[in-house]
Amino acid sequence: MKISQKGIELIKQFEAFKANPYIDAVGVPTIGYGVTYYLDGRKVTMKDQAITEQQASLLLESLIEKDFARFVPTNVNQNQFDALCSLVYNIGVGAFTKSTLYKKVLANPNDESIKQEFLKWNKGRRNGQLVEMKGLTNRRIKESELYFSK
Repeated sequence: MKISQKGIELIKQFEAFKANPYIDAVGVPTIGYGVTYYLDGRKVTMKDQAITEQQASLLLESLIEKDFARFVPTNVNQNQFDALCSLVYNIGVGAFTKSTLYKKVLANPNDESIKQEFLKWNKGRRNGQLVEMKGLTNRRIKESELYFSK
C-alpha cells in the first residue's frame, strides 16, 4: 500500500514547509516538511542549502515510501495506513514498532482503544525532559480521526 494524497496533506498540515534549515521543537536540524535526513542518509545541518517546496514534497514522499510505510501493518485500510504513516514519520520506526498502538493494530485494526494509544504520543523532549506539546496533541487527534474515518 502507498500513502495517499490525504495522508501526505495530513503530514504537511503539521510539518509546515520551510525552505531553509531550522531547529525543530526538540532541537534537531530540519528542512522542508520536517525532514531530518536526506535519501542518501545524510543528516540535515544548519549549513545546508535551501530547497524548493517541490523538492521538499518529493523528499517527504520518497522518505515515507523508503523508510516508513513498510513498517505499517498490512491489515489496515487506506485511511488507517495514512494515519499510521503520519505517526511513524513523526515518532520514528523504533518507537512505533515497540508501541502498544502497533501491537493493537496488528491484533485488531478496528479496536476502539487505538484512539487512546494515538494520544499517548503527544510529548517531546525539551531541556532533557518529556513534556506535552499542544501541536503533537492536535496532530494525534487528527491522525486518530483519520484512522477511524470511513
